[in-house]
Parts: sequence; C-alpha cells; structure tokens
Amino acid sequence: MERIGKIKHFIIYAFLILFAVINLLPLFWMVVDSFKSEQEYAANPFSLPTVLHFSNYAKAWEVANMGTYYKNSIIITAVSVIVTVLLGALASYFLSRFEFKLRGITYGIFLLGMLIPIHATLIPIFHIMQKLRLLDTSLSLILPYTAFHLSLTIFILEGFMRGFPKDMEESAVMDGCGVFRIFWYIILPITRPAMATVIILNFVYNWNEYLFALVLINSSELKTLPLGLANFVGIETASLTLQMAALTIALIPIILFYLILQKQLVNGMTAGAVKG
Repeated sequence: MERIGKIKHFIIYAFLILFAVINLLPLFWMVVDSFKSEQEYAANPFSLPTVLHFSNYAKAWEVANMGTYYKNSIIITAVSVIVTVLLGALASYFLSRFEFKLRGITYGIFLLGMLIPIHATLIPIFHIMQKLRLLDTSLSLILPYTAFHLSLTIFILEGFMRGFPKDMEESAVMDGCGVFRIFWYIILPITRPAMATVIILNFVYNWNEYLFALVLINSSELKTLPLGLANFVGIETASLTLQMAALTIALIPIILFYLILQKQLVNGMTAGAVKG
C-alpha cells in the first residue's frame, strides 16, 4: 500500500509540474523576447538576448499610452473590488450568522447568478447604461463588474463564515458590541484567507476584462489596459518586441498581487470549499 501511495503521489506531482510548465513557458518566452532587438527576435524567437534592451519597455509605455490606461484600469479595478468585497462580506455575514424566513431563497438567488453567462447580458446592459446615460463612463464598468462577482464572492465568504463558532459573537454581545461592530472587528479579521481569495479572483477578472470595456467605453482617455493593448497591437504590428514588453508590463500587477496574497488564496479556497 505504501508503494501504491508513493506512485500515486509521483503521478500527481508529475501532472502538476507538467501543467505548470505548459502554462509558464509562454510567459517566460514573452518576458525573454521583450528584452530583444527586432533583429534578434526575427533571427530566432526562442534564443536568449545577447544584450538586454530595457529601452523596449520605455518605448512601449510611451507609444501605447500605457500611463493613461494603467490609471483607468487601477481606478476601475480597485473600486469594483472594494465595493464587491464589502457588499459580499456584509451579505455573507447576515446569510451565514442569522436565521430569517427568506434566507434560503435569498442565498439561492445569489447562487443562481453564478449560472448566468456574463457576456450573454452584454446587450441588455448596454441598453440599461444607455438609458441611465452612463455609457462611456467608469461607472458603466464598475456597476456590472460589481454585480457579476457578488455571487462567487458570497458563495466563498458565506461558506467560510458559516463554520465559525457562535460563542465569539455571544461573548461580544455580552460585552456590549453591536452587529456591525462584531462584523468589523471579529468576523472580518478571521475571514482574511477567504477575503484574499475573492480579492484576487475579482482583481484578475476586472484587470483582464475586455469585451464589456470594448462595448461600453469609447473615449480614449477612459479606456482600460486590455483595450489599450489591443489598439497598440494594431499600431505596432511589426514591432513584436514592443508588444511583448507592453504585455509584460500589463502582467506585472497580477503577479505582484498574487505573490502578496498567495498563501491566503490557497487557505481560503480550501477552507471555503470544505466549509461550503
């Protein structure tokens, strides 16, 4: 049995390593090619650069107008994530810690949102934003991003909070704490692993989302980073090294965000799945 267990672990680790290599290899060569000259890239896309051309990054930043697109993406992503997590945490707290008549139906409605294909709602949302005169504004992206991610946020946080013992809250009530004080000072701090999970998932989706931004935003000064990169590819089609540099710049915030919260991400996903 011990030998079978070792073989099983070997197969699992081999599969995970292979999966990681398949996903990381394109990113690795993207970063490597971003430091090459056009002549080096044309000669051999899979060779290492003889000289590191850091000027590719400066030129890509300037030509692609990435400063404006970065600012817009940061604002829209940050506001969407903050609003989604706060609303989701509050809803999860009341759904997991209180019993009321329509609790099951309310929770079911939120879960139903996970079954709806997001992009199938694009045309109705376009008409809604048009009637509200919110087209071509940051709110036209912030509102859909917040609404679409509440379901997954509540699913993860509610499952995590439901496993907490109620003794903590009873002790806090005896000490004179109100509902919102218990939520802010007791529930939120011990929900950090699950919070990190939903923050990363929401951040990655909002940062990379393209289709809604393409349809709902027209002004160049309001476009997000994916739209800017798409326009840059159209402008600099021949300059592949600059494209690689621009894509690497766009990837940096996601990598940093994940590295900072990776431990909490793993803990939150496993604990939330088990408790949910």
